[in-house]
Amino acid sequence: MRTAFSVDQVRRAEAALMARLADGELMQRAVAGLTAACVRLLAGRVYGKRVVVVAGSGDNGGDALFAGARLARRGAVVEAVLLDEARAHAGALSALRASGGRVAAAGEWRFRGAELVLDGVVGIGGRGGLREAAAAVFAQMEKAIVVAVDIPSGVDSDSGEVSGAAVRADVTVTFGAYKPGLLISPGAEHVGDLEFVDIGLAPYLEGAPVLEALEAEDVQALLPMASAESNKYRRGVVGVAAGSPRYPGAAVLATGAALRSGAGAVRFVGEPEVCDGVLAEYPEVLIGTGRVQAWVVGPGIGPEAGGRVDAVLAEQVPVLVDADGLAALPHPVHRAQPTLITPHAGEAARLLGDPWTAERVEETRLSVVRELVARTGCSVLLKGSTTLVAEPGNPTVRVNPTGSPALATAGSGDVLSGLAGGLLAAGLPPFDAAAAAAWIHGRAALDLLREHPGRQLISGDLIGALRAAPVPRGTAGRRPKPRPQPSAAR
Repeated sequence: MRTAFSVDQVRRAEAALMARLADGELMQRAVAGLTAACVRLLAGRVYGKRVVVVAGSGDNGGDALFAGARLARRGAVVEAVLLDEARAHAGALSALRASGGRVAAAGEWRFRGAELVLDGVVGIGGRGGLREAAAAVFAQMEKAIVVAVDIPSGVDSDSGEVSGAAVRADVTVTFGAYKPGLLISPGAEHVGDLEFVDIGLAPYLEGAPVLEALEAEDVQALLPMASAESNKYRRGVVGVAAGSPRYPGAAVLATGAALRSGAGAVRFVGEPEVCDGVLAEYPEVLIGTGRVQAWVVGPGIGPEAGGRVDAVLAEQVPVLVDADGLAALPHPVHRAQPTLITPHAGEAARLLGDPWTAERVEETRLSVVRELVARTGCSVLLKGSTTLVAEPGNPTVRVNPTGSPALATAGSGDVLSGLAGGLLAAGLPPFDAAAAAAWIHGRAALDLLREHPGRQLISGDLIGALRAAPVPRGTAGRRPKPRPQPSAAR
């Protein structure tokens, strides 16, 4: 499992580790990893290559300048652009000059071509967008590989928010721990390929991580495993209250995904003509009320179907509420059994009310998912550019690493709801069911795109591809244990 920590947590860990190391050793560990990444990006041929280092003040600029010095010693032609020479890291600047690197002030510098550019403007403590001088420097860059040092400058490390100009890196090399801003959009869209450098920080990171991202083996451990004693009721029956004469397809998509989720059976409740459409596609579905272990309600039911939501919420089983069902959701939700809601940005804005808009939700996703949990009392799967999952009483939010823009298509959310609902019925807690469903849903899309490059993905394609999820080997409801240290980027 990949974990991400706040700036404060990282700073405290760095201080604890530096107290045990020789002066400057921690920085040189980071510099060694950064330099190695640059050498790989230059295909191992450093001699004669042009490298530009854009350096601000403090240790982030120092990391970039020290890496520039190491590349210069290997024969690269290195030029450092200083945003404020008086505040540049003195030891690193001296090392660069001693290695033959040239230095220029930002206001006087003009780009003359380079194979590689190092962004060392601001580090993880930076707030707000790039200042004008830095933005002007990066506006000149063309046809060069841009490598961000720790985090792209202009991206908020704790939240992924971008409130002005920000560097768009081709590669980001981060040190010691992943930072939330690297994994959450819009910041994640500035990261490019993400490389992790272990500098020995993990044993000193204290407190719960801000974020965690499931990997394949984590999802595999969560999925329910059928045994010789299993039957459809032990495996879980999921009820689906979805669709309407106006939106019959939502019922078919949600039901199909629920059938592929690993639940023992799916029970569908809806208007007669919608039931006929579901049965025509999936004759194995049970029709009408009866025993269920979880409900999915909302996809395609229409804005006037609040009574269906109330009836499902009255059941003493876990409930997933999506789409049209969210409009009928009480604030907060008071139930003995857990409730999972799955809004997209527009629905989240409507749940929160003024002054929230869909655009603001997308810009501040981490704070939004926490606010939704606080206001509703529900577990929340916030769909969008990066899907986030949060639950009451848990400081750690899960971020889905398998998302794809290809999932921005009609009906994709109905498939996700059916899949997550089936995992709820199989016994997974909402936090696990939502995170595992998002991972499998995104993985199915990625598999389809690999198999059919260039093909337009439609939501019906996803249902068959859900079989490509990891082979179930775990036990329902068991959560994966965090690893003792962050894993390398994959």
